[in-house]
This record gives sequence, structure tokens and C-alpha cells, in this order.
Amino acid sequence: MTDDSRSLLQDYVRTLTEPLLPHFSPGRARLRLGVNTAIHDDPAAELEAFARPLWGLAPLAAGGGSFAHWDYWVRGLAAGTDPDHPEYWGPPGPHDQRIVEMAAIGFALALAPDRLWEPLSRPERERAAHWLVSGMACPVTDNNWLFFPVLIGLGLDRVGVPYDRARVTACLDRLETFARGDGWYSDGPTERRDYYVPWAMHFYGLLYAELAGHRDPERAVRFRMRAALFAQDFQHWFADDGAAVAYGRSLTYRFAQAAFWSALPYAGVEALAWGVVKGHLMRHLRWWQQRPDAAPGGILSIGYAYPQPALAEQYNAPGSPYWALKTFLPLALPAAHPFWTAAERRAPALPAVSPQPHAGAVLMRSAGDVTLLAGRQHHAWVRHAAEKYAKFAYSSRFGFSLPAGPVGLEQGAHDSMLALSDDGGVHYRVREEPGGHRVTDDTVASTWHPWPDVEVTTWLTAAPPWHTRVHRVRTARPLWTAEGAFAVDRDTAAPSGPLRQAGPARARVTGPAGLTGLIDTDGRRTGRNVDALPGTNVLARRTTLPMLTGELPPGEHWLRCAVLGAPPGPDGETAWKRPPAPPNTGGCT
Repeated sequence: MTDDSRSLLQDYVRTLTEPLLPHFSPGRARLRLGVNTAIHDDPAAELEAFARPLWGLAPLAAGGGSFAHWDYWVRGLAAGTDPDHPEYWGPPGPHDQRIVEMAAIGFALALAPDRLWEPLSRPERERAAHWLVSGMACPVTDNNWLFFPVLIGLGLDRVGVPYDRARVTACLDRLETFARGDGWYSDGPTERRDYYVPWAMHFYGLLYAELAGHRDPERAVRFRMRAALFAQDFQHWFADDGAAVAYGRSLTYRFAQAAFWSALPYAGVEALAWGVVKGHLMRHLRWWQQRPDAAPGGILSIGYAYPQPALAEQYNAPGSPYWALKTFLPLALPAAHPFWTAAERRAPALPAVSPQPHAGAVLMRSAGDVTLLAGRQHHAWVRHAAEKYAKFAYSSRFGFSLPAGPVGLEQGAHDSMLALSDDGGVHYRVREEPGGHRVTDDTVASTWHPWPDVEVTTWLTAAPPWHTRVHRVRTARPLWTAEGAFAVDRDTAAPSGPLRQAGPARARVTGPAGLTGLIDTDGRRTGRNVDALPGTNVLARRTTLPMLTGELPPGEHWLRCAVLGAPPGPDGETAWKRPPAPPNTGGCT
């Protein structure tokens, strides 16, 4: 994207939404993109697919951009809120997915009432208003969902529909209790500090600050100040090529990862120079445009870099990925806004290591890539939560892997994990819920219990381009161990596949996608390379995984290794020949 980025983003919104048109129902209220296997019912899933494109279409309209098919959404809103219409979406209930999608409609009414509200007849408006107001009274989940009644209210404000403002104030007051300092929130009273902080908590807070700050100025100031602080940490999560670290749940929302950079200019928060903010946004979108497998046939799929249903959370229906369109919020700004007139700039030079205690993480940069060392977050409710939150390291270059089954290392795909077995290497357990986390300048530590009589304390230390791992294992049972580096794409190589090397105390794999490997600094374990089953890694469809394996009798043991993840080429080869000094365990207690 060039300095003509505004018109290019306008085109991108149309490119993402126009392929949806053939999938609308006759009454336009339902958008049917596939088979719904989410926990919510089909009407809610088809409402989700209908509503989420509005995150991009409403800013497009507000900024004067053209879109020839607004009548689909106008007719759909009229039909979906009419109890006598066969495509009625149904009344909202407590903790209902309909409330999530009502927020998108409220957002669209707030930004583009001329496109979505004014074409409705008076009876249609009355029915739509009644349906939206009914959603505001429903109980919602005690996390970012508290913003949904707020967003519905912003839309009703714009079109002059009265509602209970005390409900909105109560939600906002509760949301304030999730602020954790330094611009960070938790997503409810939990350990989660993932992408829901930027793409939900901050995004919605900045919408409120801009649209309702005139009547709630003190809260608007707090929302803007927190966002400005958070930007200082969040910039570390993006690689030089625009890739964000794949981490946590809801990754099928894809470039919603950059929605925070979109909300800053909309709310007038120049946390970084406008050209730098613009660079973060544009590089990220370019990175995604280079991955057409994410949207085969023009329809965003469930998955990350390619269709991968195993990645889905239980709340992901076929239309879920269109939360990604939140990233187009700056299109609501006029072309003369300094965000658009600023030249795109590279990110400023950042420290190689960034400790982020609120996230329970240490981030490190090397050769333009980002690695996140994790030790705090967990989330037992979502599918594959251990893989999404509790691995040791997450890489912008290599992604991470999900298990394909419960048996063996090929099915387990245990990249960036210490996997432990008590049945001879048939079934393995990994870190699921880190406890007692500590973050220092370069190290994150935690303790975990794969069985009641096995305790593992893990120290992860940044040493770019390497990181080191130290594990103290106290076990009452014999254990078989397997510890993985990153998983590397085995398709992007010569017919013979990537270069694999394994032997005593080390294993590595090198291919066009990068170099990854690990060295046992005590020399006790054996290296091997495992071809994980297809469809396990979020970036590459087929991967090879370097691992160290060994056995432990009952007792206390120390496992130490150094792990490298690097781009292909001579710099990575040089780094492999210069591993960091063995980790000092003198302070590990």
C-alpha cells in the first residue's frame, strides 16, 4: 500500500464484503456462509455473519466511501427485527450471541445512520429500536461483553431512541475495575491479557471516548490516557514485516490484531507519531493480503493463515472472522486527517527485550521477528487452551501448533513445550495453567503440575536470537520427556525437504521458512526431528519439529536448553554456532 492508502483500504473493504452477497437469504436478514457448529443457534450465527461486515462498511460510509449494496443490510435489519418475518433473529436472552451482534449494529447506526436507519419506514424503525433496546437489558458476561450495551446505546443515541442510561453507566463502571495499570486491562476478573485488550477493551473504550466523551469527559480522558500508555507495550507485539505474534484465543479474527492502531487516530490519540501508527496498520494488512489461503474464494475462513477448523473456539460460527473488519475504522476520518496525510514510517528502534509484567510475558526482537515468552495466562474454557496460552514461546515467524490427537509426538505437535509422559511416551501432558508467575527484566517464571505428584518450575530467559529454558522437575513417578523448539514449514523446501540434523543433545531444521533448533546444555537428552501431522500449525500446513527427548526416574531433576528461531540465511547459521552460555540456575529456587 502506498500513500494512496485510504482509497486502497476502501477498496479492501469492498473486496472483503462483496463476495458475501450471493450468500444472503431472500429476506436479507441471514447470511449463510457454511455449516454452523458454534454453541449458539443458527439464527444467531447467521445474524453474526450479517452484522460483522458492518465494522468495515460503517466507517467506509462515514468517510464518504461508496458501497453499492447497502440495501442488503437495510432490508436485512428490517426483516431480522420483525417478529412476524420468517427470518426474524429472535429475542435476545442472557449472555446471548445476539447481544454481541447488536453492538455491531449499534456501531453502524452511530457512524452511518443515513445508510442503515433513515431508509427504514417508521414501523421498521420502531421494531428495530424495540429489538435493540431489549438487548440492552439482558445480562452479559463479566468481561469485554460489558461494552456491548454501551455500543448499542451509542447507536440509539445517534438515531434518537431513548433507553436506560443507568444500564450503560453500570457497565462502564464495572469495566473500570478491569484496569490493571500502565494501560493494561484484564478481560474480566481473569488472568487473560491477550488480544482482547487491544481489539476489544481499548477499541470500544476509544469509540466511547470519541462518540460520547462530550457527556462523560473524565471517563473519556481515562480511556485515551490508557490507550496511549498501552501503545508503548503493544508495539513490541509486531514484527518488522507487519506480522503479529499469534497468541491466545479468537485468532480467526486475524487482522483485528491491528484494530487498536485503527482506533487511536479515530479517537485522536497520537500515542506514537501518526506515520508510525499508520505503518503498523498498513504493514499488518499487507502481511495478511499476502496470505490468500486465509480467504479461499474471497470468504474469510475459520482458521488463521489457511482454513483450519481445529483452531476454532466453540463460539466461532462461519461469520465470526469478519470481526477483522474492525481494523478499517480510520476510513471514517476525512482524507485531510493527519493520519492519512502522514507518510507511512517504520517503527522506531525498539529494545531487543521488553518485559511486560501485566501480560506475564517477556517479548524479544531479533532480525525483525518477535518472540513472546509466556508464563502467566491460561484459559481452561476454550478448545486447545494450553496451546493458545501456555506454551513457552510464541513466534511471529513460526506461529504455534495444535494437537491433532492424543497419542504420540506426531499427533501432539508439542512445539515450544515440555511434554511429559508416564506411560512410555504414548500420552503426554504439558503446561496448562501456569501458577506463581514472576517477570524480571529478561525472564518469566512459573510453576505447573501435570500430575498432583509432579511439580515443574520453568524459567524462560530472553537471549536474542536465542532463548533459554530451565526446568526443575520434582516427580514421584518415572517420566518420559519431549521438549520442542518451533515447528518449521516442511513444504517450502527442495523435493528432499528441509535440512534436518539431530543427534546427541541437539536437533535442528532449516528451510526457506527459517531455522529452528535446540541444544541440551547438560548434554543428557537426545535430539530428534518429528514430522507433525498436517494441519497442526497455524501458519504452515505441514511442519517438522526439532525435539529433545529423555527419561527421568523419580526424584528432582534439572533440564536446561537453548532454543533458536531465526530467518534462513547466514545470520541464522552464525547464530546456531554461537549458543548462549548455559543458563545460570543459581537464582532458580
